[in-house]
Amino acid sequence: MLIDSHAHLQDEAFAEDLEQVLQRAEQAGLEKIICIGYDYESSCEAVKLARKHPQIYAVVGVHPHDAKTLNNDILAGLYDLAREPRVLAVGEIGLDFYRNLSPQEMQERAFIEQIKLAQELYKPIVIHDRDAHQEVLNIIKKEKAGRSGGIMHCYSGHLPLAIDLMKQGFYLSFAGPLTYKNAKKTVEVAAKIPLERILIETDCPYLSPEPLRGKRNEPSNVSYIASKLAELRNKDPQEIAYLTGLNARRAFHIND
Repeated sequence: MLIDSHAHLQDEAFAEDLEQVLQRAEQAGLEKIICIGYDYESSCEAVKLARKHPQIYAVVGVHPHDAKTLNNDILAGLYDLAREPRVLAVGEIGLDFYRNLSPQEMQERAFIEQIKLAQELYKPIVIHDRDAHQEVLNIIKKEKAGRSGGIMHCYSGHLPLAIDLMKQGFYLSFAGPLTYKNAKKTVEVAAKIPLERILIETDCPYLSPEPLRGKRNEPSNVSYIASKLAELRNKDPQEIAYLTGLNARRAFHIND
């Protein structure tokens, strides 16, 4: 039941060999891949891939980097996309105060508007949070964003924040950084929080795990995250694959 809960298969990095990438994913035991949008165009492409490939699902939304592009027309377009049965959630949305490619107030407004869209459709949200932990948590609490469920993508916060997020109804997803030597804070969280609240992901084509750093990432590499988590939890990697896959099904309301 291995599931890559966050991938960007519509990225141009996969333009030449997507079929081979999907074959390697199948050979690695992946049952599902969740393809995440980051603007309107990439959300449309994610939906196209989900329509074409039964192992792929889509998530649609506008990333905080592109928050300045969000307008009523794009919101209406996202609403229509999100109503499709193969679209599981709204994302990736949130705040990124590290790069600040959109003004912070625009990021916050776009985040809130897309939370409301997800709530209207009773779909979970997928959150991107970089250098904005407290601001993200404040909005989650104010908007009651966990009512329809959600996932903190590529979790990078500390343990107290993780506990607070889980109280709000969120799952935490871990990616390649879990395998990095300097990821002590991330390792501590992954080792201590309840296993039933953990998802694993690649965020491909980004964040390749050790020992593949510097190379293009792809869904088959989610097995490295499963192996690292198994090591931290003193479990068999196959058990971790099963449990995190079960969690992904629950978090995204996957029934097939």
